[in-house]
Amino acid sequence: MAKSISSQKPQKSLIKILKKHSGRDRSGKISVRHQGNRQKRYYRIIDFKRDKYDVEGVVTKIEYDPNRNADIALIEYKDGEKRYILHPVKLEIGSKILSSKTAEIVVGNALPLDNIPVGIEVHNIELYEGQGGIMARGAGTYAVVVAKDGYYVHLKLASGEVRKFNKKCCATVGRVGNIEHKDMVIGKAGRKRLMGIRPTVRG
Repeated sequence: MAKSISSQKPQKSLIKILKKHSGRDRSGKISVRHQGNRQKRYYRIIDFKRDKYDVEGVVTKIEYDPNRNADIALIEYKDGEKRYILHPVKLEIGSKILSSKTAEIVVGNALPLDNIPVGIEVHNIELYEGQGGIMARGAGTYAVVVAKDGYYVHLKLASGEVRKFNKKCCATVGRVGNIEHKDMVIGKAGRKRLMGIRPTVRG
């Protein structure tokens, strides 16, 4: 089943206004060059911590997020709460997900690295326990569990680096979706301007 990006408005309780700074600092001077004039957008509040433990959720929508190159999925939990998560490959509308130490090794489930078998692809990986995932969050990215060594789990990152993580850190099973993002053609200068990227002049 192909993913279907929703054309509906985002969940109102999970968005906030994203201010434009056009690369200026508080004194009005340019601190970051080549930024400005981007389209108005709302920030989607993403659940990177996946800390709703042992409560099953269902994917109700897959949405475009203008703030990142990955798509996002709206999850509705049994207690009625809704949250956004990064949309992994093969997670479809109607799929059930769970965050738990005893969760099955199924795409979209979040669990500690110690409970994930060697050879499994993961994303949204924590560097410190309870911090929330900060690694392997871009479109198409993932890491592979390659070894377990006492208190640490070794992951091979997209860069090829093998890095060790605390075994209590959580990660989500699967790879981030929207893999075809790398093949995107901008097409014209005007689209870059809508993205908030101003020209870079040389000479």
